[in-house]
Amino acid sequence: MINEPNLQVRVKRIPEGIPAPDDLEIVEGTVPRPGPGELLAKTIYLVVDPYVRSRLSGRHFDRQPQPGDLMLGRTVSQVVDSRIDGIDAGDFVCIESGMQQYAVVDASDVIPIDPTAAPMTTALGILGMPGLTAWSGLCVLDPIKPGETLLVSAASGAVGSMAGQIAKLKGARAIGLAGSDEKCAWARNAGFDACINYKNPDWPSVLAEHCPDGVDVYFDNAGGDVLNIIVRDHLAMNARILICGLIAQYNLKDAPPGPNLGPIVSKRAQIKGLVVYDFEDRREDFLREALPWFAAGRLHYKEELHDGIESAPQVFSRLMSGQNFGKTIIRVSDDPTLNR
Repeated sequence: MINEPNLQVRVKRIPEGIPAPDDLEIVEGTVPRPGPGELLAKTIYLVVDPYVRSRLSGRHFDRQPQPGDLMLGRTVSQVVDSRIDGIDAGDFVCIESGMQQYAVVDASDVIPIDPTAAPMTTALGILGMPGLTAWSGLCVLDPIKPGETLLVSAASGAVGSMAGQIAKLKGARAIGLAGSDEKCAWARNAGFDACINYKNPDWPSVLAEHCPDGVDVYFDNAGGDVLNIIVRDHLAMNARILICGLIAQYNLKDAPPGPNLGPIVSKRAQIKGLVVYDFEDRREDFLREALPWFAAGRLHYKEELHDGIESAPQVFSRLMSGQNFGKTIIRVSDDPTLNR
């Protein structure tokens, strides 16, 4: 038995607009014990994801959390006690544990991690669910073709940056949209052909210069006015739009109106919704392709690391106000692989 409190982040109240730190609270729970077919794990890294805000607003397809509920969160953790065949104490796993220091999960939610293949934080970023999302969209749902032009929003984020880099690896052009000159410079250094700061009012004309024949594939992580402008003015004939995230509306009380779909007809375009959970059975295929890319130094990534689970309310508020740069991760406890 572990004789220490299990610090947890719980919903204090449903946020209105941009979440404030005091919409969440830190509470002391007890360390649970695993039953048959379960394991107990200690959190090392906790990822803070924008989609959690859509869950809090009730516009996600999963259940809306309520005050008092544990905040959602995926983690890289070390197994403390295992009742699952093939997983032993000391192993490293990626699990949906929620925002807490210790968690019990069953075998259905455990992804083993090889700490020698890549830094463990990448299991929460480009080699984890965000990377699988980008790969599923551009390699399975609607494969990108050599010579095509991909436009991706949130280009410095884990999903967006991976989408652009996959496009380049597949022989396509990659154009990014990001919210600062610094983020755009990083995307260009990661291999994007161009990256445009969408906060500059002339960004549509700059995009037109880079894509005079329009965009073949728009990988959208943002929604909002940017999506409306792309649909209205920047689609190539037979374009495809992959809707992955809608971060522009996560803090809004009501969903904004959608774009005028007339250009979809005139451009013979297609819109497809991308939900990564539909491609969980392809995770091994993704890693078989992505791990060699990583080992060869062909994948770049950006992380923003914070310390202590107590920082989670402030970090979540910061993320949802657009102040983050790269995948937002909290180091909850020491990473033992860094001391080897």
